[in-house]
Amino acid sequence: MEIYRNPRKITEYLTAWIREKFGNAGMKSAVLGISGGVDSAVLAALLARALGAENVIGVMMPCHSMSIDEEYAELLAKSLGIKTIKTDLSAAYDALTAEYEKSFGGLSGLAYANIKPRLRMATLYAIAQQRSCLVCGGGNKDEITFGYFTKHGDSGVDLLPLADLLKGEVWAVAKYLGVPRQIIDRPPTAALWEGQTDEKEMGVTYAELDRYIATGEARPEVKERIERAKRCSEHKRAFAAIAKLPENL
Repeated sequence: MEIYRNPRKITEYLTAWIREKFGNAGMKSAVLGISGGVDSAVLAALLARALGAENVIGVMMPCHSMSIDEEYAELLAKSLGIKTIKTDLSAAYDALTAEYEKSFGGLSGLAYANIKPRLRMATLYAIAQQRSCLVCGGGNKDEITFGYFTKHGDSGVDLLPLADLLKGEVWAVAKYLGVPRQIIDRPPTAALWEGQTDEKEMGVTYAELDRYIATGEARPEVKERIERAKRCSEHKRAFAAIAKLPENL
């Protein structure tokens, strides 16, 4: 059973969808973080196609990052002809985590690592507000289903054009759009720490996730891991609960 849709049709649909959303918002420019990964590469390519490269700002936000992240981000920007901004967040990250250490004993594990995507979110919105842009994010269907994103971090955006695409479809669209091969072939990583990869952290492969999301089929241990991750991350996909007061209060 073929689970992936046609990349040309996906591209045509999403190009029109992006134009419609920007038109409805009365906006013509987009800002996004470009990380050197395939998701942000596909998003940038679609935005350039829909809005024109001159109306897309790709922001490189290194934060004690690997040099290859910036190298691939620059390669992407050059191939698309989009505008770029580089904002090094390392010093801000160091200052913030040092203050946390001093004031309440600091952070550990993911609480520590998740500061980075939240700093990037704040940076993108600062640029968006200053330059009248919509913030676009590259989260795909696998990440959103599994909860593999940072709440109020990389999920803090105005539009998620790739959110209904399986990871295999993201790769297919990347090839269709001519994304540089180095980026397509790079192991997916959130780059939260050195050596980290998506599949290693999730404990399942993207091929397994794609198949389960599309068909419900997976080995029992894979199905359990995915369903457990979905349950534990439900709060990430929901708007904050609102206490609705009764009319007779």
